[in-house]
Amino acid sequence: MTLDLSPSIAAATEAGLDAAAAAGVRVRELRELSELDEVYRLYDSIWRPDPSNPPVTTELLRALTKAGNYVGGAYDGDELIGACVGFFSAPAEVSMHSHVAGVSGSARGRNVGFALKLHQRAWALRRGVSSISWTFDPLIRRNAYFNVAKLAAQPTEYLTNFYGDMRDGINSGDDTDRLLVRWKLDAPAVGAAAARRAVSTDVGLMPEATVALACGADGWPSLAGPAGDGVVLIAVPPDAEGLRRTDPGAAKAWRAALREVLGGLLAEGARVTGFDRSGWYVVAQKGL
Repeated sequence: MTLDLSPSIAAATEAGLDAAAAAGVRVRELRELSELDEVYRLYDSIWRPDPSNPPVTTELLRALTKAGNYVGGAYDGDELIGACVGFFSAPAEVSMHSHVAGVSGSARGRNVGFALKLHQRAWALRRGVSSISWTFDPLIRRNAYFNVAKLAAQPTEYLTNFYGDMRDGINSGDDTDRLLVRWKLDAPAVGAAAARRAVSTDVGLMPEATVALACGADGWPSLAGPAGDGVVLIAVPPDAEGLRRTDPGAAKAWRAALREVLGGLLAEGARVTGFDRSGWYVVAQKGL
């Protein structure tokens, strides 16, 4: 295969290397059976799944890599502390779907996930791929910030109970609603995000915005009535995963409220334009 070495791809590669250095890791493509088994064991330690329902198996990873798909790993010394798995979409779409990515809890806060995604971006661009899609739980504040604000991925669809019952240590007992995002790899906003020049979202500078869903003093969701005609703010709880353990009723109420408000607006043609670090989706109504 002849790889494209255009300036934009060279810049993407350099951004990935810079992100890995900042995180203190080496990120590389994984192909060997022993490496793929490391990925399986890492994911098992993160999700703690029912043995009959792992996120991936070593055999599946082996087949994916043999078919030319992406498996990348982040190493701290000889220890695998993060991995990302993606596969190609329909040929005409010139895109990939990033199925699963995870970082060891001991490495959280080091921006290892950012380094992995930038490595995946450069890998995909070298192969003529123009976009990568993936899903994430829209209730998880840190994931929303990472995907929408830090990577500049664009939410495109709200998916209700997309995976069904996942039977693992993170998702069990809750519907698996997901937000589908599309990462346009050569978009200016994505390039700026990769170079750490992303424009931050600050809801404090949006006095005209309408609050459609807020977090009440009791930690439960508070519906604020119909959304206005302009910019809409939609809150998520500080720690949805913790709520599943400590207050399952509140967690379910948040799931239902976000599905109604965010899911409803996206179905009507609204666009998520940002995510504030303090826990707000910023949504532009259709036509804005």
